[in-house]
Amino acid sequence: MKRALLFALSLAAGVAAAAAHADEAVERGRYLSIASDCMACHTKPGSDTPYAGGYAISSPLGQIWASNITPSTKFGIGSYTEAEFSRALREGIRKDGSHLYPAMPYTAYAKLSEQDISDLYAYFMKEVKPVEKLAPQTHLPFPFSIRKSMAVWNLLFLDTSRFAPDPSKDAAWNRGAYLVEGPAHCASCHSPRALLMQEDAGKALSGGSLGMWYAPNITSDKVGGIGAWTDQEIAQYLRTGRVVGKAQAGGPMAEAVEHSLSRLTDEDISSIVTYLRSVPAVADPAAERPAGAWPLRGGSTAGEAAIRGTGVQLGNGQALYDGACASCHGTKGEGSDDQYYPALVHNTAVGAPTPQNLIATILTGVDRTVDGKHVLMPHFSAGSYVQPLTDEEVASLASYVRQEFGPGGDVSVADVKIARAGGPKPLLLKLVSIGLPAGGLVVVIGAIWFWFRRSAKKKRGG
Repeated sequence: MKRALLFALSLAAGVAAAAAHADEAVERGRYLSIASDCMACHTKPGSDTPYAGGYAISSPLGQIWASNITPSTKFGIGSYTEAEFSRALREGIRKDGSHLYPAMPYTAYAKLSEQDISDLYAYFMKEVKPVEKLAPQTHLPFPFSIRKSMAVWNLLFLDTSRFAPDPSKDAAWNRGAYLVEGPAHCASCHSPRALLMQEDAGKALSGGSLGMWYAPNITSDKVGGIGAWTDQEIAQYLRTGRVVGKAQAGGPMAEAVEHSLSRLTDEDISSIVTYLRSVPAVADPAAERPAGAWPLRGGSTAGEAAIRGTGVQLGNGQALYDGACASCHGTKGEGSDDQYYPALVHNTAVGAPTPQNLIATILTGVDRTVDGKHVLMPHFSAGSYVQPLTDEEVASLASYVRQEFGPGGDVSVADVKIARAGGPKPLLLKLVSIGLPAGGLVVVIGAIWFWFRRSAKKKRGG
């Protein structure tokens, strides 16, 4: 009897320990899913069904629809084994063998460890509620619609090595490197893309177009990057999406702050700052001074009284500013006293070398919620509750704002049209659009592959 009782107690203790271990794995997976920003892409804005897909990711090649990653066996990943889950996450290959586009940042998730994968799998399979709904399917233009071409792309550009700590660096640096290079996939947005849409490793984190938005240079360069920011400012921006007198997060960055960065621990934010400080500086030749360092130019900014009764056309940039923007941002771009409505002077969106983010802000607005604080700026496109602006009006308004509060220069109607069409088109898409046939594209890829193989052979001494 005594032995039986001891055996029962031992068995119960073992079951309890196993349950506690499983709970720990789920919680680690939950945190990893936050650090990886899965929610922002795989949840349709305003939806009450997390991870069910239906979010359109803007890419230079067209819209890519995020899939359902709930444990639904019919519409999601419920039938995936852990090995199949790992293959999709780190190699970009689905259960059925078809290839994912690297808008799903498997090139960064390849850095995740076996434990990371196991924890994420436990979280998605045990804690996420299945949603029985098919997400919209991606249909890119030919030849990009040929998913099998991604097999060649992966051979060329996918580094499948896991993250390895640098023994010469401290724990904080290594943790930051792991987060930035792995789950947070910062380079996926903040690195420029080369001919075949691969990240330009030689200019890592130096900025790149992201649809109509521009992910800025976050290297340690003091003019074009964030080298002139203090540690506190970088950390504050990551946690809240705003630094008074400097920057406000909009577009994809606002989503990353809301769903991911604002929910990381203080230690992890500090580690990210530590790592970013060490990223080699990459200068932006177009940056004359830091984007947030342009002063008020003191031109025609004198408020509505200066133009009342003067016959200024309604499409004039100053008239548009005074009618649509000054009530919040101030007649001199000073913002509100509490900076809930931010200043446009010393504002990185206004002062950046490219007007891309300023145009995108006017066209799409700003909408983020962090720690229960909702920040909303209405957009001026069709469907807004404010009067939509034409391409000509957006160009005139953006030109006025840059001339008064930023680096100057005109914003053209063509710039606005490009933004409305989804942003600048990469060279690869331009080549296809002017008639480079699919066969020619294969030749180009083959030539690059041949060069890659020959270079690798030379390095090995063959």
